[in-house]
Amino acid sequence: MQLERFAWDLEDTDFVNLLMVDILGNIRSVSLPRAYASEKVLKEGIGFDASNYGYAKVSNSDMVAIPDMSTAFFEIRGDHRMLHVLCDVVSTEREKFDQYPRNIVKMTKEFLNKKGIADNAKVLVELEYYAFEDVEYSTGIDHSSYRVTSAEGMGEGFSSAPRVDPHKAYHRMPPEDRYMDFRNETVQLMEIAGIPVKYHHHEVAISQLEIELDFMDIDKAGDWVSLAKWIIKQVADEMGLYVTFMPKPLYRMPGNGMHIHQFLEKKKKSIFPGKKLFNLSETGLSYTAGILKHSLSGSLLAFACPSTNSYRRLVLGYEAPVSATFAKGSRAAAVRIPGYVNKDETRIEYRTGDASSNIYFFLAAMVLAGADGILKGYDPVKMGYQSQEANEELTFPLDLNAVLKGLENDREYLAPVFPDKLIELWIKAKKAEAEYVYNAPTPQEYELYF
Repeated sequence: MQLERFAWDLEDTDFVNLLMVDILGNIRSVSLPRAYASEKVLKEGIGFDASNYGYAKVSNSDMVAIPDMSTAFFEIRGDHRMLHVLCDVVSTEREKFDQYPRNIVKMTKEFLNKKGIADNAKVLVELEYYAFEDVEYSTGIDHSSYRVTSAEGMGEGFSSAPRVDPHKAYHRMPPEDRYMDFRNETVQLMEIAGIPVKYHHHEVAISQLEIELDFMDIDKAGDWVSLAKWIIKQVADEMGLYVTFMPKPLYRMPGNGMHIHQFLEKKKKSIFPGKKLFNLSETGLSYTAGILKHSLSGSLLAFACPSTNSYRRLVLGYEAPVSATFAKGSRAAAVRIPGYVNKDETRIEYRTGDASSNIYFFLAAMVLAGADGILKGYDPVKMGYQSQEANEELTFPLDLNAVLKGLENDREYLAPVFPDKLIELWIKAKKAEAEYVYNAPTPQEYELYF
């Protein structure tokens, strides 16, 4: 994969590839040949069928995608130069389409400004994923199976090779780390595309990797996280690898979270540091309480952990946080206050979410939950959330149907940004996934009950 980023020029372009985001957070595209991609087309956009993206009814599905040229970057693909550009989406009357993920995040930032809470929200996203040399999976009425192969010690040809303990690969160096070159290549391409990266490393499990992005504005974060995942998958494909961001792809192995460090900003200064508990301000504490309260109801988890597989990772007694708790330095708490930062840089880290989410909806719902805590003056200590360990009395709902029920009952704080229609579409789509998965017997059930 070869990327370039500089002032774009249609004369240097063979195709303009318009990128849009569907309701589940996947990037989709339409490619325009240079002869058609005039300045007029780039300004006015092109029409498309939004019903195929999960947003609209077939009877009223015409939308217009308008390129946001500030996001443009080049990919040299074979003998062709493709100009990739993310799009905004409007109705045929040129009104903002209020269900579109990029618009949801922008409206969240506008809400913070309107309410005088903050000028901006800054987030740092950690991307955890597994890489495999080979993957097979199959399901039917008569069978269900999956198999993976890893050069670090799983599967045919590798299971008997010299290797580290499957759970002790954290920060390993080559030759034990077989994926250093893979991560180097992806990070270099991310930087060319304009995505800020803090560092990368091997994670706890064999074949488990992490790229930690740097702090970014919330209205940029959805785009950059989505593009980062696309670049990782592209490079993996070119290197003969398969990657997955599934929260729990392997039995009895660590899961993939998507931890998000964050703070709110006014006049380019964080409003989270202060003289209260854990060096947080009263605002920072109330924001934390809002996130935990709406996680406990299940409504935030409906966007932060929106897959049945999310709840294979979220299991009481393991590292993935499953209860409404916050603490300094504890990775067992749903909200961790990092202990290694200076007092004047105090921030919070939400550790429950994962990358099966639509990142735009996840970020927006999380910030709105925190904003609700600020507006209502919640106190996380009085609410009983302060704890170093998981608290069974404050355990989150731990299956997809339960968190969707929570979203149905606890959605008022989302109303300033999320239209009811979008929430209804989301619940409908996720209930269909839950029905598909939860109605199927598993090999473990055959082992126990056949």
